[in-house]
Amino acid sequence: VQLQASGGGLVQPGETLRLSCKASGFAFRLNTLAWYRQGPGQQRELVAQITSNHSTNYTDSVKGRFTISRDNVRSMLYLQMASLKPEDTAVYYCYLHLYRDYWGQGTLVTVSS
Repeated sequence: VQLQASGGGLVQPGETLRLSCKASGFAFRLNTLAWYRQGPGQQRELVAQITSNHSTNYTDSVKGRFTISRDNVRSMLYLQMASLKPEDTAVYYCYLHLYRDYWGQGTLVTVSS
């Protein structure tokens, strides 16, 4: 199993960013995937999750601003982030649980003016 996250960067408050995660080595379309993040000095937290049938859920702080999606043909996971806030600054990880936990390498999102 490999999860390769990308798309992070430095943005200003209010801007938009899209994260991508390329997955391989497992039956992508059959599995629930998620995005987690870990801010400075904080514990890793679940941001959003999407099931195999595209059902989604979000942590309260990102509801209405972030959208998780997936492309089962390309084995890609996405996180569209809008109206970004400084408190969204974190390393973002794509995540899979398949008999054990799998984490992507993380991509840094910095929201700052």
